[in-house]
Amino acid sequence: MAQVQDEWSITAELARLELDENEELILAREAERMRELFLTMSRADADKPEPTTQAVELNNRIRPDYVDSFNNVESLIEASPEQEDDFFLIPNVL
Repeated sequence: MAQVQDEWSITAELARLELDENEELILAREAERMRELFLTMSRADADKPEPTTQAVELNNRIRPDYVDSFNNVESLIEASPEQEDDFFLIPNVL
């Protein structure tokens, strides 16, 4: 663990991080935990995984679609700050 902590101390120094000894110890410990997790994941058999669409079966909350006509387009266009014919005019974004 001391070697790992020394490596992280050097890395922190190169990154211009000002860490006290306690923070260096925490960094080294957490980095070692991550390395162990990566090693565990690398041992997993991932050659031919079963295809899945979603890990947990969920149902979408949907509402029924229906066609509703809107006949008051002129009032919307008239209420816009600027218009041309049957279109809204908007300022250029770019």
